[in-house]
Amino acid sequence: MSLTLFLVVLFAGLLHASWNAIVKRGSDTLLTTILVTGAAALISALLLPWVAAPHPRSWPWLAASTVLQAGYYVLVARTYRMTDMSAAYPLMRGCAPIVVAVVAALLLGEHLAAGAWMGIVLVCGGILCMAHGIQRQHLWRPLLNAGVIATYTLVDAYGARQSGSALGYTLWLFLLSGLPLPIWALWARSPRLVGYARANWHYGLVGGIGTLTSYGLALWAMTQAPVAMVSALRETSIVFAVIISAFVLRERVRRQRWLAAGLIVVGVGVLRFAG
Repeated sequence: MSLTLFLVVLFAGLLHASWNAIVKRGSDTLLTTILVTGAAALISALLLPWVAAPHPRSWPWLAASTVLQAGYYVLVARTYRMTDMSAAYPLMRGCAPIVVAVVAALLLGEHLAAGAWMGIVLVCGGILCMAHGIQRQHLWRPLLNAGVIATYTLVDAYGARQSGSALGYTLWLFLLSGLPLPIWALWARSPRLVGYARANWHYGLVGGIGTLTSYGLALWAMTQAPVAMVSALRETSIVFAVIISAFVLRERVRRQRWLAAGLIVVGVGVLRFAG
């Protein structure tokens, strides 16, 4: 993996952790998520006239991902309502890359070098070590979301490669997946949403830019490198998430999670030179 591609994916990870922190920091996680998705959809709509449209062969993948992404946003909001970000985020993100790597090898024909597999295992192992100690009754939401993440990652990797325009694919994805939640909220919780948006619109704008840019960069990277390597490297967002949890959200982060972060960094180093 080239240094440029490596740094791009790391930056995508930082942006991903940042928008998740915005959702966690909001007084209503569901409404904050709706502001983020709505802002991303609006930005996408403004940019679409200037970007090449994705090829029709990618449309079925785009439709499938739209449904998966909408479910993902709801699960993120519900999870953070019940669990600290420093506990739930590692579990959600840590299980997905290894699933992506195995399925990509079986279905997409991606054959990775031994060093790449070692880096993926180290990153995933470090992330899962961070999730140790989460209460059992709160396990199912992060694990369910991990399955959703792995599925839409594979769907989008293939869809972006078929689209001929990773940017066009990304913008259409965020426009389509960002509409259901705001439409539902306007119908079911309009007074509450309007009042919340007036006080917290800046969270939505910053979060929308963050999630759109983060995933757009990751999808572009997946058209340039094996999806398994990009997926694992992007999950270095967990290191940024732990730092944000400790110093911005003021959550208590145990020493074990800092040690696990070091293991992730080692895995990232292995991935950098694996190919």
